[in-house]
Amino acid sequence: MKTPLRTRLPQLAAVLAVALAGGIAALAGASFTGNLGRSTTTVVREGAAPDASPVAATAGALSVNEIYRRAAPGVVQITSTSVTAGQTDLFGSPLQPQEQRALGSGFVIDKAGHIVTNYHVVENAREIEVAFSNQDTVKAKIVGVDPSTDLAVLQVNEDTSALTPLQLGNSDRVAVGDSVVAIGNPFGLDRTATAGIVSALQRPITAPNGYTIDHVIQTDAPINSGNSGGPLLNVRGEVIGVNSQISTAAGSSGNVGIGFAVPSNTIKTVASQLIRNGKVDRAYLGIAATPIDSELARVFRLPVDSGLVVERVSNGSAASNAGLKGGTSNVVLAGQSYTLGGDVIVAADGTRVASLEELRDVLAKRAPGDRITLEIYRGSKKQTLDVKLGRQPSSPQG
Repeated sequence: MKTPLRTRLPQLAAVLAVALAGGIAALAGASFTGNLGRSTTTVVREGAAPDASPVAATAGALSVNEIYRRAAPGVVQITSTSVTAGQTDLFGSPLQPQEQRALGSGFVIDKAGHIVTNYHVVENAREIEVAFSNQDTVKAKIVGVDPSTDLAVLQVNEDTSALTPLQLGNSDRVAVGDSVVAIGNPFGLDRTATAGIVSALQRPITAPNGYTIDHVIQTDAPINSGNSGGPLLNVRGEVIGVNSQISTAAGSSGNVGIGFAVPSNTIKTVASQLIRNGKVDRAYLGIAATPIDSELARVFRLPVDSGLVVERVSNGSAASNAGLKGGTSNVVLAGQSYTLGGDVIVAADGTRVASLEELRDVLAKRAPGDRITLEIYRGSKKQTLDVKLGRQPSSPQG
């Protein structure tokens, strides 16, 4: 049986195509999982005081109906139009450019008309239209996109009275088992609500450009093609994530109960930078590394039993300029391949790091050009390296 794939959530006009419906800093060459697809936009109201019609045994919890009634007016359906060019037929002859339309979801975040959705919903879009719950359809412009987190911010020129912003919650407070509601436009069926729970946390998924999105929320709330870009809400009606990907079973393209949402704290950081600068600049180290476990440390007599083995250093990167060394010998342990002989990173900027996620979290707090210290082992000798961070390239391949 083939391993289930993660897919994006797009819907082409007249053709239903299912795709997977996420941190902020990335390390070149590290391997990450997940694929992305197009989504729908949802708008959520801000700061409404919750009533006590419970959907779960939580103080101040709202019912699914109440969450929907409050949030749905802020839900939008996004139609993006793009033109395909450069394709050829079976004989290599160029085909005429074709116009393609795709549907996705999004949600309003402020009275200035800013809308959050997935990057893959508006990727290569020539024209974008946003439809509100009152059936008004308006043109939208792209304020900025961030392929590394699969997020985009749009803006519409609408009267403030027509806008219902959704409140962003604190995704760090989300726990497994929390009740959630997803609102979006699956298969073009506008403003559909589905309910479930948070089934796991801290999932890594792959962004459209190949980098890893960390701290992703996993949910069993049904998410399908067209849900991408819509909000995942908690029982207080706060947005805790943007629905971005789903996992599909072998031979299937539909929902099987595993969906992934980019967390709201990532949305806050990215959206603010996109609105302010139109882009997100990330600090970049430029390594491929593998976490150490006790068995790897024991068998190959590594100097520590936790940390990151540097397997590869990208030429011209911050790590290369600082003198960080990559691995030199390939080994196999319990069926997994490693490249050993390089430096072992045990701390970054004074913070112990035992996983790639922990290292990316350190880098996420820094900007290109900042300097950090890395504590490493080279052989059995502990050293400290001063590193001037670079700027993340458009893809892990540079």
